[in-house]
Amino acid sequence: MSSSTATTTNPTGLDALNNLITSTLDLITRLETVVANITAENQRTSAPSSTEEPSNPHPEINPLSLASDSATLLRAHATKLSLLIINEPFTPSAIISILRQLTSGPLPGLASAAQICVVSQWTKTISQDLGYRISRVLRETRALVGKIPVDGKALQDGPAKGGRGSIANTGTLWAACDELVAFAKRGFGGNLVKKTEELRDTVKDVMEELKEWGEETGSDDEDDDEEDDDDDEGVKEVTQSLEAAKIADTQAMLDDLMNSSSYIPRDDPNKIRERLESCLRRLRLVTLLYQAAAKRRFKSLPQTAPTEGSDLPTRLDEIMVMLKKIPERFGSLALAFYELDPVEIDKLMDQCFFDCFAVAELLIKPWDGEKDEFSDWVVKFQAEVKKA
Repeated sequence: MSSSTATTTNPTGLDALNNLITSTLDLITRLETVVANITAENQRTSAPSSTEEPSNPHPEINPLSLASDSATLLRAHATKLSLLIINEPFTPSAIISILRQLTSGPLPGLASAAQICVVSQWTKTISQDLGYRISRVLRETRALVGKIPVDGKALQDGPAKGGRGSIANTGTLWAACDELVAFAKRGFGGNLVKKTEELRDTVKDVMEELKEWGEETGSDDEDDDEEDDDDDEGVKEVTQSLEAAKIADTQAMLDDLMNSSSYIPRDDPNKIRERLESCLRRLRLVTLLYQAAAKRRFKSLPQTAPTEGSDLPTRLDEIMVMLKKIPERFGSLALAFYELDPVEIDKLMDQCFFDCFAVAELLIKPWDGEKDEFSDWVVKFQAEVKKA
């Protein structure tokens, strides 16, 4: 009798739970739509006019702090929820309590954070990145709520027990919440520093790939030269060379089948290697520009956004657009090198370094004032790029 009582769920309580699950999922879906629309609006390439741009309805509230507090509270509720749905006795009343707390506090708090993180104060970069992270938390929360059993029986969690993996869902939700909290903790300036460092790493990756590609062709040439020098060493060496040639031919055929990139020819009639060396020298300078900008400009920004009416967010958006464009340009330039297309290489090289000059000009002035030590460094950077 006691066992039966422990596993039997009050039908009225179960019905109330199922109704609340439905309404909670509906709320999360609507909040996801709201945040997605805000993020999409923030992706517009043209700057909104003063009449279009919504002012912050609550300028006294820091959206990053609100998002962090909401994510922390949501994480705690999700932990309790994940335990309740896999343990007996299944208690709808306890789950109902948690769902009500979720829908009355952290869930709308996340959407509110996205709404008050306006571009005119927080920049497109931070507003978009906050929106993406909030969307992820909402999505993972919806997945966990969707795991709540509607039949009044606790989940047999995990594939080994034939379950549906609610613990795995909880883990991904924790990760999403932790990422959002870390984002909020970095603050206004810290997130722009991190974004700049990530973009610098992307430029470094392109540089390393191009360098490696150039070195591969160089090592092949050295092998060929050594074989030429050793031709007088006898029939054995000639035979080995022929065998190596067969292997090389086979490898070349495999490379073609795998659509691998071309190598710089030995005679290099289009001077691809000369262009590559110039590109690599300039790429090294560009990575230094990103590093210096992060240290000398973005690290000096405050943790909170400037007050409404400041022109700083607009200037930062202009800079970030250019900083994001440069790695994409260099990616296209790398493809032109792999295709051994000198015309496209020259065109993209000009575009890449025009963009570098442009972003350097945007960075040359400090946030307040006309000139500082970094201004002099930028002038030297521009001169070095011209010489490279």
